[in-house]
Amino acid sequence: YGDDEDWYSRTPWCAPIKVKHGDVSCRTPRGEHYRNVMGTRCKIRCKQGYESQSSEVVCMASKHWSSNYACREIRCAKLDMPVNGGYKCSDGSYFNSRCEFFCSPGFSLKGQKTATCQYSKVWSAGVPTCVDIDPPKIKCPNLKDKWAEPGKLTARVTWDTPEGVDTADGILTDVILKGKPSKSNFPEGLHKMSYTVFDRAGNKGSCRFTVRVRVRRCSSLFPPDNGYMKCDSDGDNYGANCEFKCTGGYELQGSAARVCQYGLTWSGTDTTCTPMNINVGVRTAAALLDQFYEKRRLLIISAPTAANHNYRFQMTNLQHAQCGLDLRHVTVIELVGTYPAQIGRIRHRLLPPGLALQLRLLLQIPQRSFQMVLVDKQGMDKQRYPFPITAAELFTTIDTFPPRKDEMLLQQEAGQTCQS
Repeated sequence: YGDDEDWYSRTPWCAPIKVKHGDVSCRTPRGEHYRNVMGTRCKIRCKQGYESQSSEVVCMASKHWSSNYACREIRCAKLDMPVNGGYKCSDGSYFNSRCEFFCSPGFSLKGQKTATCQYSKVWSAGVPTCVDIDPPKIKCPNLKDKWAEPGKLTARVTWDTPEGVDTADGILTDVILKGKPSKSNFPEGLHKMSYTVFDRAGNKGSCRFTVRVRVRRCSSLFPPDNGYMKCDSDGDNYGANCEFKCTGGYELQGSAARVCQYGLTWSGTDTTCTPMNINVGVRTAAALLDQFYEKRRLLIISAPTAANHNYRFQMTNLQHAQCGLDLRHVTVIELVGTYPAQIGRIRHRLLPPGLALQLRLLLQIPQRSFQMVLVDKQGMDKQRYPFPITAAELFTTIDTFPPRKDEMLLQQEAGQTCQS
């Protein structure tokens, strides 16, 4: 077998080794001229970025090398694609390939922006995630100032509900309004409002806007001296109506009612209350009474003489009740004596005897006995008293008259009262 062994050791046996992208160094039983004889051992060294299945191969009796010795390029596992994003690589998944990650519009990268395929076949960084951190956008309506309608202190304001826009997946929650909804009546002043919307990731987008309601207003009116003023709405706003009345014994001069107009001026003329001018020179009792129609109540006190006990008691009683009489718009007319010596007077103004007689005849008042007649503002004979009464009794009777309720309300608002 000695000769056979020598033959095997000298005869080329395996295919010559050619390594692309690497180097090879072999040791043979017979020296370097017999590189591919059986038993030759070759070490494989690959260039950077390449690898071989085995670092050493041996020429086997089967005339094949013990394993694959080719230098193949090092390759990492294929990267997963980030959800809502992607990547671009310089050389695919091969060694030293640099991959750069990106996200779809509306999403932001969370993690390493790049990853490089390393010699260990492992990427230098994991796959990042694309998260939605951009808030959705919403644009609020741009509203101009609104003016209140005539006679109102509010304005109806209408606008379209804005829609949110999401730069990511476009999925949004309902739009939430903070403040009064559209088509509401807003009172005078500035109202701050906002809309808010959320995307699926919980990011919030919001916008703010204001609603300003203005009220056209005239200059302030004031009640006239010795009178009342009652206004509707807010008293000085466009369309407000103010009515004026004078206290008993005073007559209204100017406009009884005034309206705040669009041009912010009051209609009509200034209102004043002037003392009532009683004309005692009229020819008939009816003409005298007409002067008090719808203005004053009358308390007519008749007595045969000034020394009449009932008359003196009644006048003494009323002397201390002048404030209560004025509060109830009562004018006292005295008829004393018998014709032609009778005297009529309204406070300090004397009535002619003939006019005083007509008054007694018109109201059917006897001349020779005490009698008191209460006449209301419509000229109606409301109550007759054949004897004196206290001021309190008289006032109680007058306060039951229907118009008296409205008078009391006005006087209460104006703070008009009697101390005693």
